[in-house]
Amino acid sequence: MTTMPRPIYDSSKDSKDIDLAYLFDTFLNNRGLILGITGFFAALGIAYALLATPIYRANAMIQIEAKTGMPSLTDIVSVSPPVSPAETEISLLRSRTVVGGAVENLNLDIEISPRYFPIVGGFMARRFEPSEDGELGWHPEGLESYAWGGETLRVTHLLVPDRIHGEKLTLEAADNNAFLLRDPDGQVVIQGTIGQEIESDGYRIMVSELVARPGTRFDVVKNRTFSTIEHYQQALAAGERGKQSGIVGVSLEDRDPEQAVRILQEIAQLYVHQNVARNAAEATQSLEFLNEQIPQVRRELETAQRALNEYQTGARSVDISAETQSVLDRIVDLEAQISEQQLKRSEMERRFTRQHPNFRALLNQIEQLETQKTQLETRIGQLPETQQQLLRLARDVEVSSDTYALLLNKTQELDIIRAGTVGNVRIIDRAAVDTESPVKPNKPLVVIAATLLGALLAVIFVYVREALKRGVENPEEIERNGIPVYAAIPFSEKQQVIEKRLANFKRDKSEASYLLALNDPADLATESLRSLRTSLHFAMMEAKNNVLMITGPSPGVGKSFVTTNLAVVIAQSGKKVLLIDADMRKGYLHKMFRTQADKGLSDILSGRITLFDAIHKTPMSNLHVIGHGQMPPNPSELLMHENFARFVREVSAMYDLVIFDTPPILAVTDASLVGSQAGTTLMVTRYGQNRIKEIEAAKRRLEQNGLLVKGVIFNAVERKASTYGEYGYYQYEYTR
Repeated sequence: MTTMPRPIYDSSKDSKDIDLAYLFDTFLNNRGLILGITGFFAALGIAYALLATPIYRANAMIQIEAKTGMPSLTDIVSVSPPVSPAETEISLLRSRTVVGGAVENLNLDIEISPRYFPIVGGFMARRFEPSEDGELGWHPEGLESYAWGGETLRVTHLLVPDRIHGEKLTLEAADNNAFLLRDPDGQVVIQGTIGQEIESDGYRIMVSELVARPGTRFDVVKNRTFSTIEHYQQALAAGERGKQSGIVGVSLEDRDPEQAVRILQEIAQLYVHQNVARNAAEATQSLEFLNEQIPQVRRELETAQRALNEYQTGARSVDISAETQSVLDRIVDLEAQISEQQLKRSEMERRFTRQHPNFRALLNQIEQLETQKTQLETRIGQLPETQQQLLRLARDVEVSSDTYALLLNKTQELDIIRAGTVGNVRIIDRAAVDTESPVKPNKPLVVIAATLLGALLAVIFVYVREALKRGVENPEEIERNGIPVYAAIPFSEKQQVIEKRLANFKRDKSEASYLLALNDPADLATESLRSLRTSLHFAMMEAKNNVLMITGPSPGVGKSFVTTNLAVVIAQSGKKVLLIDADMRKGYLHKMFRTQADKGLSDILSGRITLFDAIHKTPMSNLHVIGHGQMPPNPSELLMHENFARFVREVSAMYDLVIFDTPPILAVTDASLVGSQAGTTLMVTRYGQNRIKEIEAAKRRLEQNGLLVKGVIFNAVERKASTYGEYGYYQYEYTR
């Protein structure tokens, strides 16, 4: 009897315990699959690392200085921790005003990408290094529509219909610096040349540069400005280098390193300009106010001078007395002070409320000056009429002249202040990028991650598949249910080749046998059948006759393989054997022995032919075969007839051993009917396919019909590195 393997899983252990030996054995048995899946994922990781478009990171550094000046009352009484000026400035740096300016200046809402050959085209284009301007990479014949390296397209202006925003347009290079623009449906909407702005059907485009072969295509997308700004706001990374340091690092990632540098430098410069403009805003506002007042004061001065000249000419008086001159000087001085205070008042009205202490103090000063002016005007009333009029006109001229001079001086001062204003930010490091080391993909990390992911998925797949297996893999599980296992036949790859040939029986022109025992007598499966032959010899000593029935619980267990090859190895021992195909529904033993199928068991039982007409010889003189015959409509009724019992008695007397190959017991009742005439019944089960409950059901079905299953043949046991030797099968043959 064949040595049985020990169980891989000991059911006596607590089900909650983890059987490490079982886990390790499962890993060893599936190591080829695990290594294969892991290697496949590693290869994918390597391919991705080599073929993926590299991403470059441009970096710049900006210094932000705190604004100097006296702290406000709010700053003095505040108990909250001070806020770094960098936090506010970073928000301004990423604002739509700054980023939107860069988008507009660099036409970033126009997205252009050459159309590369799938998978490898971009890789080849990146590896191309032109030796001169305008040189293009090599391309396979007939693939001119793809870019292979060196292609350039710059679009200065692009206008599309509203519904086309975000859609992919196709720009195709043509001969003589011409190009074609196709809409998303592939229709030509514009035909133009480089350097000319073309408009047609709601499209307007100006191509400033195009270097490509005729037929090469580019994908062009006109994005909405707002969405483009949002995209770059998210892509722009900024953070303070060290707490409260005021040093801000800014970075931007892009597939094109030169484009990344241009964008980041433009954003940095716009931010600095915006900061300077913000700091000079107060001087600018004051300057705008003075520029509005100067023309009006100049007109008032011209009017006063003209009135004074006309009065002096008409009154024939050009001299002012010493007393009048003194009053005039005083009143002109007061008017100048009042005018200056009024200018301050206009500025303060935009900065403070009327209740502000500074504003109220200024009003008090103006009121005092007005009081002094009123007192002087009272003294003027005591002068002669001519001197009064002359004084008033001279005063108007002096006051207007002084006011005009004051405004001009203030304007020059503010202009100088505005021109000399500097921001509290400056660029320390201009935008730069390392073209030798892209930040993405991280090739070692990608390969390692892909390999680990493949290994993890492979292990999960193996253990999940193992957990979902319902079929019996250990013969001892069958024996624990009271059924002895007579043999465990290992899986044979050569038998698998034979079964493929048998499946193409009509097209198979080979003369080789379909029997493994004849094709390869040294195969491990054949050796196990010889061991079964020995066990069967002792098992049938007490049987009522020399008739053996072999069945199975379900189709596809290898029952016919076991039956035919067992008949061959028994015949090789010198016994006269008759093999009968009792599967009158789907039997195919006649194919394996290359005999006729229309003269067989069904024809004998129905009386159409005699026994000797149905017996077919085989290449072995002491092995005969009877096929299933013509497919009858009532195989069960034929087996229940007295003719079948008479037939069994007759062939039993003629041969040393009669073997019946029957249909699966759980499918039809034919096996029970044949077993009633047989002295020994064996059942074939397949490794990993038949569940223990299925085997128990088949045994119970036979017992209900009065049949005792002598034993089980465990077929197609898979070779496992950790346990195969324990089944007792070793290659042991003569070698020269």
